[in-house]
Amino acid sequence: MKTKESRFQIHDELTAPERSLAVLKGALAGGGQLPNFVAVLAGSPAALRAYARFRSELRHGTLPLKSQQRVALAVGEHQSSEYALSTLQRTARDAGLGLDEIALAREFDSHDEKEAALLRYVRALVEGDDPPKVVHIEEAREAGWTDEQLVGFAEAAGLQDGELESFRTCMTQGTYTDYVADMQERANREGVSGSPYVFVDSEALADEDMFAMQQDPTAFEQILQANR
Repeated sequence: MKTKESRFQIHDELTAPERSLAVLKGALAGGGQLPNFVAVLAGSPAALRAYARFRSELRHGTLPLKSQQRVALAVGEHQSSEYALSTLQRTARDAGLGLDEIALAREFDSHDEKEAALLRYVRALVEGDDPPKVVHIEEAREAGWTDEQLVGFAEAAGLQDGELESFRTCMTQGTYTDYVADMQERANREGVSGSPYVFVDSEALADEDMFAMQQDPTAFEQILQANR
């Protein structure tokens, strides 16, 4: 699909160099539609072959196909990429996702709690400038995702170079493990069983006040004063 924003030639089977044709035909056979990125790379057979080898290596990872599609849909929606979403909705269906799961994935959610935990983790990755909070990592681990998979999803969501290495180090060395354990111990000691939870002068707000604040955040100041 050519657009007026294109600054590079977007090749197809008629315009691409002969040495790029085999890879292009393979991409068309597997996806049915040629992504613009691949069509641009086709102008350099060496670059296109290198990208194809890179993609081939990724297929040997441990990330389930449906999960990859969910993450891609969520990130595509976050980036407001209509082009990517138009392709992903088709590939997600081919991977076995129903229309309801596709719609939920675009909102970082799923009926499957394991997948929902993963998507909350991905949301923390793409919406913040810093690595995701420990609570999101621990939630994903408890749902059954391995550290290797979480690093893979972080890379799929767009973390790279120094950011990805910093994130990997944080996970493998357990940088915040003691902090999480301390916070959990304190929460258990003070009877905190969910989040968010607000204390005023060491007294927890009543459930109705918490509900009121979640429905109307502007009510916080009024509720705070009423509980002093």
